Amino acid sequence: MKPKLICILLLAALYSPVIARQVKPVKKFKTLDLLYKISGKQVLSGIHNREPNDTPARWTDEIKKTTGSYPALWSGDFLFQSENIAARQKMVDEAIRQWKRGAVVNIMWHACNPALEEPCGWDKQGVLSKLNDQQWKELLTKGSELNNRWKKRMDAVAPYLQQLQKAGVEVLWRPLHEMNQGIFWWGGRPGAEGTRKLYELTHDYLTQEKKLNNLIWVWDIQDFETLEQDAVAYKPGDAYWDILALDIYDDKTGFSQKKYDIIKKAAAGKPIALGECQVYPTAETLAKQPAWTFFMGWSELVYKYNSEAEIKALFSDKRVLTLDELNKIKR
Repeated sequence: MKPKLICILLLAALYSPVIARQVKPVKKFKTLDLLYKISGKQVLSGIHNREPNDTPARWTDEIKKTTGSYPALWSGDFLFQSENIAARQKMVDEAIRQWKRGAVVNIMWHACNPALEEPCGWDKQGVLSKLNDQQWKELLTKGSELNNRWKKRMDAVAPYLQQLQKAGVEVLWRPLHEMNQGIFWWGGRPGAEGTRKLYELTHDYLTQEKKLNNLIWVWDIQDFETLEQDAVAYKPGDAYWDILALDIYDDKTGFSQKKYDIIKKAAAGKPIALGECQVYPTAETLAKQPAWTFFMGWSELVYKYNSEAEIKALFSDKRVLTLDELNKIKR
């Protein structure tokens, strides 16, 4: 075959529709770029705004009263009770308002068990309920009743995420959080057919079926003694998550170097964060563990487990970014 003909054929193959369909465009996020940029140098301050959704900035405003500055990260929840489901629009409106102010937006979802009813409660008929092994298998089986019920649950929150997409809001999206936490109906199932499979199914449905491209996927686990094994056993496929977050609630070992090293290893170069905590990390901890890109305190527990002096000291540390300081960074 002549060299000229070879070149023509190669060019034709390169630009053919078949080849083009195989190349998936990579969605860029300024929020994710920011986290890569500050990793090792700075950390975003944050707090969650626990129910009710009628007051979706309550704890963010409390931090402002305490420190004189707003946190850089605002967080909300779709939740599960009737009154909070009814107020989801207020939470989403607040998310848009916070984004326009320059805040990083984090949203989670304590979802009701698809085998039971919605709304539900914080009990064994709701978020703290269980699925037996047969129900779990059915949940993961495409076209089954439980699989379709889970998709209907996602159908209910997808329009709100689409609103955020239309408004240009990038969302740190943290569904099925604390995968290794067995008290939740979705958690405590390690391995390829466990909780991580449900996370992957959820990812595919929201991105492929609902066409959501504004979600930055947060894989989240809790700091149990089994953390080293859990960081492997609950790890979704690499294409399914962007950030690894650790929830710190074990007061006996707190922000140990061992936990930090496990999470860094599991993240394999992706950003890591403190997804939830009741005790805020100290400035000294953040200096020793510089790769954390944000910390998010859990609403009222922040004020139960930290003094106002400790909160002020943390938010005034040069490593910690408040909203005002975040807005000075070019993104």
